[in-house]
Amino acid sequence: MNRNLSIDQHFNRRAAHHKPKHRFAGNNRADWKRWRAALHPAVVKSLGPFPAKVPLRPEILCEWRADGLLKQRIIFDVEAGLSATALVFRPEKATGRLPAILCCHGHGQFGKEAIMGNRSSPELRAAIAAHNYDYGLQMAQAGFVTMAIDWRGFGERDDRRKPINHDITMGRDLCNIHYLRASVLGTTMLGANIHDGQCALDYLTRQPFVDPQRIGIMGLSFGGTMTTWLSLCDRRIQAADIICYSDVLADFGMRDTNFCGSQITPGLYTLCDIPDLHGLTAPRPLLVEIGTHDDCFLIDSALKCYREVEKIYRAASVPERLVLDLFEGGHRWGGNKSVAFFRDNL
Repeated sequence: MNRNLSIDQHFNRRAAHHKPKHRFAGNNRADWKRWRAALHPAVVKSLGPFPAKVPLRPEILCEWRADGLLKQRIIFDVEAGLSATALVFRPEKATGRLPAILCCHGHGQFGKEAIMGNRSSPELRAAIAAHNYDYGLQMAQAGFVTMAIDWRGFGERDDRRKPINHDITMGRDLCNIHYLRASVLGTTMLGANIHDGQCALDYLTRQPFVDPQRIGIMGLSFGGTMTTWLSLCDRRIQAADIICYSDVLADFGMRDTNFCGSQITPGLYTLCDIPDLHGLTAPRPLLVEIGTHDDCFLIDSALKCYREVEKIYRAASVPERLVLDLFEGGHRWGGNKSVAFFRDNL
C-alpha cells in the first residue's frame, strides 16, 4: 500500500491537477467580456474589506532640489490611527500638468528609498546597483512625476527599524506575520496595501502639477504584485509596467514556495492564476519585463505566464497594447522600454 507523509509532495500533486474556476480559456471578445465580468468581482472580494478612508491631511515634511528634480518627502493619513510616508519627484523646470507614475517597491529593508534613488549608504547603493532599482528617480528624470510610498511593514513602516520596539518576527517573514494578524481580523495585507496605494493616487491626482487623466504604475517583484493588483482595482491607472513578476502559482507558489503573506488572498488559486490577474489590466496597455536569468521567477514559467496573457489581450482585440521586454539579466528592472511605453500611453 502506497502512503505519503510529505506535505510538499501533497501540495505539488494537487497543483499539478488543479484548475482554477475562472482560468481564461476563451478565444474572442465576447468570451473575454464574460470572463472578466465573472472574475474581476471575485478577486476583488477575495481582498476582504478595505480600511475606511479618512481625510489625507497631507504634510510636506521637506523639499529640496537635486538631479534636475524638485523632490518632496510627505506624510498623509491612510486610515484612523495610521499614516504613510512618500517621496514625490518632478522635473524642476517642467510646467503645466505632467503624466505621473506610482512606483512600487519590492521586498527588502529599504522600501521606497532605493527606487527613488537614495544612495546615502553602501547598502542602498548596492541594492540599486544589483537590481537597477532606482526607476522612480530615472522615470522622473525622463519627464514624469513619480511617487513611491512604503508598503506596510517596509521602510519607515517597518517596526524593526525603531529602537524602542522589539523584533516581533523571531526570525520569521514579517509579511507572513502581518498576514496572520490581518486574517484573524477578516482582512488581508494585500487589501490594506492596495488601499494605501489608492490613497497615494488620491494625493497624486490632486496635485496641480499632475494630469489626473495620465496615471501609470510600475514595480519590480513584490512591486510587480502591487502593480498587478492596483491596476485591476483602480481605473485611474491608464498603463502598467510589471517587472519580474510573471509566473504561475503551481511553479513559484507550490513548487518553489516563493511567495508570502503580502502577495496573496484567501482562495485566490481557486479562482484564477497570475496570468489571469495580469490579463485583467486589458484593454489598457501593459508592459511585461522578464529577465532571462531571473532566479526568483524562472524564465520557463515566466514565459508560460506571458503567453497566457497574450491570449487574453488577443481575445480582448487589443494585442498591440501588450508589450514584452525580454532582457538579458536577472531579477532587476530591464529599463529598455519603460520610458517609450509610458510616453506612448500617457
